This record gives sequence, structure tokens and C-alpha cells, in this order.
Amino acid sequence: MQMEDMVIISVDDHAIEPPEAFIRHYPEGKKDRAPRIIQQDGKDVWLWNDQRFPTIGLNAVVGRPRSEYGMEPTTFDQLRPGTYDPKFRVDDMNANGVLASLNFPTMPSFAGGVFVGMAKKDPVEAMLACRAWNDWHVQEWCASAPGRFIPMCLVPAWDIDETVRELKRMSALGCHAVSFSDNPANIGLPSIHNAYWEPFWQTCEDLKIVINCHIGTGARALHPSSESPIDAWITAMPISIANSAADWTFASFWKRYPGLRMALSEGGIGWVPYFLERADFTYEHHHEWTFSDFAGERPSDVFKRHIISCFIDDQFGIKNLDYMNADMVAYECDYPHSDTVWPNVPEYLWASVNGLDRAVIDKITHENVMREYSFDAFAHNGGRANCTVGHLRELGKDVDVSPRHNLGGLKTESMDAIGKARRAVTSGDIEKMFASA
Repeated sequence: MQMEDMVIISVDDHAIEPPEAFIRHYPEGKKDRAPRIIQQDGKDVWLWNDQRFPTIGLNAVVGRPRSEYGMEPTTFDQLRPGTYDPKFRVDDMNANGVLASLNFPTMPSFAGGVFVGMAKKDPVEAMLACRAWNDWHVQEWCASAPGRFIPMCLVPAWDIDETVRELKRMSALGCHAVSFSDNPANIGLPSIHNAYWEPFWQTCEDLKIVINCHIGTGARALHPSSESPIDAWITAMPISIANSAADWTFASFWKRYPGLRMALSEGGIGWVPYFLERADFTYEHHHEWTFSDFAGERPSDVFKRHIISCFIDDQFGIKNLDYMNADMVAYECDYPHSDTVWPNVPEYLWASVNGLDRAVIDKITHENVMREYSFDAFAHNGGRANCTVGHLRELGKDVDVSPRHNLGGLKTESMDAIGKARRAVTSGDIEKMFASA
């Protein structure tokens, strides 16, 4: 097998909603209530229900030189068009050798936390926006290139009956993925151990819908201090989901829903072998007084059967697949955020996997995703030969992947705005950047 023979599907990318996304999918007579883009102090911000949501780009810095990365963009003209236009996204995927992509929201937050927050004030408006986002995502974004995007929906998690109804509606449109908080208790919802979620688990199992829990959607990576280098926060960010992973692993509902699947999105895999070892030790050493019961199994058995772990560039994790379940590992690109290695995904990925058997490479690059997400990319694209890195890059050979300079970032707008250019960036700086937005 050569690098050009790989078929790559990413289960963690992000879409920036274009200005008209919600308006087009609000009911007639209510379009004036939809989230929309307005200008404020030279920035594009979302206005919805008399509230403003300023960060449109949220680190969508793909295509910039790395020296100009930052936590903006704050205007659409700072964005690469592939971040918000699906046709340009397909071009960028071709240049990157990536066949298909699952995309998390931006304006609603990765798991719809903005809608959950609005529901406390106005559940009717929150429901309208949730349904409109789903319709835009499935009927526009995904429908623009069948076989290139994995449909994923949000749910009105504040109302379990409406949640089940929306899952069924989206399943009928071919959606087999839902974005869900890794720790709903942290955003004002019942914990995953609460009976409130039983209809959710049941419906996801019945309809073969994978629950995707992105880092930062409930639990968040903490800044050690306001003086800590931002590098420390970025380093620990993926591993921050380990606490939630333990919560899910020791949950009791897996016994009742053996077909249920969830993914730890953007969490990495290198820490998973130790995590599983520790979970098994905990159970064996403490279950007599904690009264946890795995019915003759170990926590690691539950994790390996139900939980998909995902990686961007994780050579240590790849070398330790024997301690995981290679049938439940998947690749992620993280386009358009700063961790992405676009447009060089095949080169980075091949450096990690080239020593593996071809069967294992196929599993973790695309087969596991196609099976678990009920997504037959080969059927949509005319067979495997049309899905390889080599074929896609030939399609994308004319895509301009050269860096675009002076669009923002820490060297220009952001650091100047806080008056601290030409020195190390700290966690406190990033907090100020968010506050000033």
C-alpha cells in the first residue's frame, strides 16, 4: 500500500454557517426572527433574539501562515471560502486527499450549547433555530455533495420529547450522527446518569445514530493560571475529555442499549491505553465498596465496544492500537481550526500508519466510519478507485493552497489590541481577546 492508495474520512471538522443559513430555513412569516449577521465595530457578529454572538470564526485559521494564527477570524473576508461554502470545501478536501467529512456547528457551539442557553429564556425561539440549523446542514451543506459529507444533527436537549421527535425527523433524512455535550450537567441539563435521557439512548440505538461528544461541549480544558503560556492549554485540550470519558465508561445505560455508540471527538487516542488500564484497576480494586457492576466484564470492554476514539496526528496512539480496539478508532482532520494539518493530511497520516497492515489502515482511515455512521461513501462516489488520496488530489490539483497573509492573528490585530505584541502569549491574553470580542 502507498500513501496515494489510502481512503481518508474525517469525523471531526467544522463548518462556519454563512450569513443566510438560518433565514432560509425559518418558516414563512418568522424569517425576521432568525439568527443573522450584522456589523458591529468592524466585526461580523450574529444577532439573534436581541442577543449578540461575536465570534464567527472561532480559530478558523486554515490557509494562513502559522505565524498569523489566532482565536479570530471576526469577519467573513478573513476566512478561507471553504470554511463556509460547501463547494469550496470539497475543493479543499480534494487538495487534501480527504474523501468525506463530518462537520460540527460553529454559531450554535459544537453541540448546540447556544440553543440550550437560549431555551432557558425562550424555548420556542431555541427550537426554531435548532430545526433551521439541522435543515441548513443536511439539505444545503451535505446535499451539495452527496457522499462527501456525513450528516449530523443537533437536538433540543431541554425537551426530551422534542429531542426524540427531531432525531426521528433527521433520521428520515439520512442522518446517523448527533452532536451532544460530553457533560450535559455542566451546561444546565441532567447528567448522563439521569433517567431523563433514557428515550434519547433508546432512539439513538434504534435508529443507529452515533452520539458525537466534542471536547469543550461540557467539560472544558482549564487555564492553569492567567500567566500560563497558552501552549500549556493547547497541549492539554484534547486530554481534557478524559474526565468525561470516565463518566461515560462507568455509566450503567450501556447494559440496556448494547447497540449504542458514541465518539470522543477531537480527544486523541494516545492517552486511551493508560485510561483503560486505570479504569480496569479502579474497578478491580474498588468495586466491592463502590458497588459498580460490569456483569463479568471490565470497564475497558465497555469502552472498546461502545466508544469511538479519534486522532489527528497521534503516532504514539497508533503504535499502541493493540491496547485499544482498532475497529473503534477513526481519523479526524479538524479543518479549519489551528490543529489541522491541511493540506498535508495524507503525509502526516502516512507517517503514522505506514508500518501497519493494510487491513488495519483501511479500518482506521475509513472503514470504521462507514460502518458505524451508516455512510456508504463508495456507492456515492462510484467505487473505491474514485475515493483514494491519489484520485482526489488529481481532482484538486488546481486548488490554490498557498498561505494567505495579513488576515489577522496574534501578530497583527489581536496582540495589538491588547498592547502586548512581541512577547509570549498567555492564557490571560486569550481570555482578554474573547472578552474584547
